[in-house]
Amino acid sequence: MIVPARWARAVPALGLGVTFLAAIAVQALAVAQTWGVAPSIPGALAATLVSALALNRRRNRTWTAVAGLAVTASAVLVPLLPGTRLPAGLGPSLAPALAVLTASAVRTLPVARAGAVAGGGLVLIAAQSAARPASAVVAIAAAAWLAALGAGLSLRMLDDRARATAEQVRRAERLELARELHDIVAHHITGMLIQSQAARIVARRDPENVSRSLAGIEAAGSEAMAAMRRVVGLLRDTDDAAPASPGPEELSALVERFSRQGPDVRLNMPDHDTGWPPEVTSTVHRVVQESLTNILRHARHARSVEVTVGRAPDRVTVEVTDDAPPNPARPQHRGGYGLIGMRERVETLGGSLSAGPRPGAGWSVRAALPVPIREPG
Repeated sequence: MIVPARWARAVPALGLGVTFLAAIAVQALAVAQTWGVAPSIPGALAATLVSALALNRRRNRTWTAVAGLAVTASAVLVPLLPGTRLPAGLGPSLAPALAVLTASAVRTLPVARAGAVAGGGLVLIAAQSAARPASAVVAIAAAAWLAALGAGLSLRMLDDRARATAEQVRRAERLELARELHDIVAHHITGMLIQSQAARIVARRDPENVSRSLAGIEAAGSEAMAAMRRVVGLLRDTDDAAPASPGPEELSALVERFSRQGPDVRLNMPDHDTGWPPEVTSTVHRVVQESLTNILRHARHARSVEVTVGRAPDRVTVEVTDDAPPNPARPQHRGGYGLIGMRERVETLGGSLSAGPRPGAGWSVRAALPVPIREPG
């Protein structure tokens, strides 16, 4: 059974909520037994408010952290006022919620703001320690703060590494596409040179047929310009050899190779359609290749796969679907690096890509790529 994304997010929040409530209840009961019921109320209210902020931290991580620090500061300072009969403010019920706010800030906020939030929590612990040295309350708060700082920094490093890897994948995909477009432009320009040389000969021998040669040069120039527009903004790594651009007919060979390793694949594609730009055909091939690879990795129980390539006047579509039973681990792959690379390539060409579970069972990857509409004649 595939768990919906909103439920996947709700489960950790529910666990935190239960933890916060348990800490608040335990502390309130302990304070009530020692100090009385009335002194337990302010601490419980403060802890409840900071816990609510921690549970809603994703809405605005900066202000929820600042508000949590402000409430905690009041809970620490009020018991220190002369004549106030209240237990230590930074108790075990406040420490977990404040730790969650601190870890969230350290993980996601800019360095200056993250440092300010972490430093604010440390100042509160120091103030509590100065008022009540060698207190178990201070030790619990300090341990929670250290755990929050360590967790936040670790997660921040993992997030940075994931972003860097995703950026490398995007850049590699753009470089590969740039190499292909470079070769496409070079091919068309070479053809234009050959045709222009031929046109000079035709002009001397048969002037009436010069217009036909010029029309071929014009068509090749238009295709070269279209490819050049796409390559603008993409960088080319000239140290690597440019890969070959697979044509639509090579999908059959790709599907056949996959069928020998995995489930049966049925390929549906237009017959005798050679009007695709080369960068579109290579992208269709890449989408199918990556999708079939993902099926081998993440849907080993699939019995059949269908690859459907469609051609409309203004676009080419490709969809790869399988009938694998629901797999709880598979939705995590939606942010995988292979999918990032596919999406980068498709969107660079002005298309769109979507991937996700199908109703009932199976998975679907669908891409749409624009192609120029050829004028008749």
